[in-house]
Amino acid sequence: MIDYILRRIFLIIPTLLGILVVNFLIIQAAPGGPVEKVIAQIKGNEVSVTERFSTSGGEQANTAQNKIQSNFNDSKYRGSQGIDPDLIKELEKQYGFDKPAYQRFFLMLKNYVLFDFGESFYKDKKVIELIIEKLPVSISLGLWTTLLVYLISIPLGIKKAVKDGSEFDIYTSSLVIIGYAIPGFLFAIFLIVLFAGGSYFDFFPLRGLVSDNWSELSTLNKIKDYFWHLALPILAMVIGGFASLTMLTKNAFLDEINKQYVVTARAKGISEKKVLYGHVFRNAMLIVISGFPAAFINILFTSSLLIEVIFSLDGLGLLGFEAALGRDYPVVFGSLYIFTLIGLLLKLISDLTYVLIDPRIDFETR
Repeated sequence: MIDYILRRIFLIIPTLLGILVVNFLIIQAAPGGPVEKVIAQIKGNEVSVTERFSTSGGEQANTAQNKIQSNFNDSKYRGSQGIDPDLIKELEKQYGFDKPAYQRFFLMLKNYVLFDFGESFYKDKKVIELIIEKLPVSISLGLWTTLLVYLISIPLGIKKAVKDGSEFDIYTSSLVIIGYAIPGFLFAIFLIVLFAGGSYFDFFPLRGLVSDNWSELSTLNKIKDYFWHLALPILAMVIGGFASLTMLTKNAFLDEINKQYVVTARAKGISEKKVLYGHVFRNAMLIVISGFPAAFINILFTSSLLIEVIFSLDGLGLLGFEAALGRDYPVVFGSLYIFTLIGLLLKLISDLTYVLIDPRIDFETR
């Protein structure tokens, strides 16, 4: 098993490399960028200056306009007409675009090995500091939501499989259909309107992970305050995420219950509880566990994005989204690197969990 773990760890390297290469090429081909953003701001200021001159006298306005046009250049950046070429070169140097793309990529890889992601273009902070600052919010949402989803969905799915076709199965299927049909962010809005001072009750806070006076609270009150703030976001994400796992668990158990080895075990007089949890559970749970990494990553970095926005929770999902919109490339690639690394490590943990549940699986022989 140690050999298999080491092989999987070494395979993480080319996987990370491939993902970074593809995304680096996409980013380079995408229009816009930090240099264009500054150029647009400069052009806007120039227009304001020209308009201000025009109110004081036509001759001064013409002089200002002629000065701008005299700096016309054939730069590769859109909207750069009238901008001093030396200024554009200075901007390229500031944002690291004075080097060819391949040099920038290999320099990025060299720094990433040391977990040096550089500094944000716009936030005056190191990327690693931003990630560490936002990580507790995303981890809190992803971890507790995933834990509750599994704790609810697995027992519910097993119960539905055992009582397939009964009233219990029919009534709970209605809840599952609602969970399928309505996205989590709509539940979040409903919960805010109902319980966070929207129109009815004001039981829960509307924003933040903790209260402003959190550092002054006792340990017990800190824990209470933490879960008080997380209650509505996590509830919205659990309601939106438990349906698919419940049906996956039910279908996996139904498939195993109808197999011959279960019929044989029952014929031998083995109790129904031992058949269900001693034989069926181990086999049926393989497919459920295989989806854990994808479920966690989806909850952590996709489903939580709108929840973070709605409840003003400043996490990694929101950080990456804003960085992509603002072309803050160090934050984009730093977040991508962390997301991918966490996902690959979770996939390895998932495979190792296979062995714990079903010792018949031996990855070392593969």
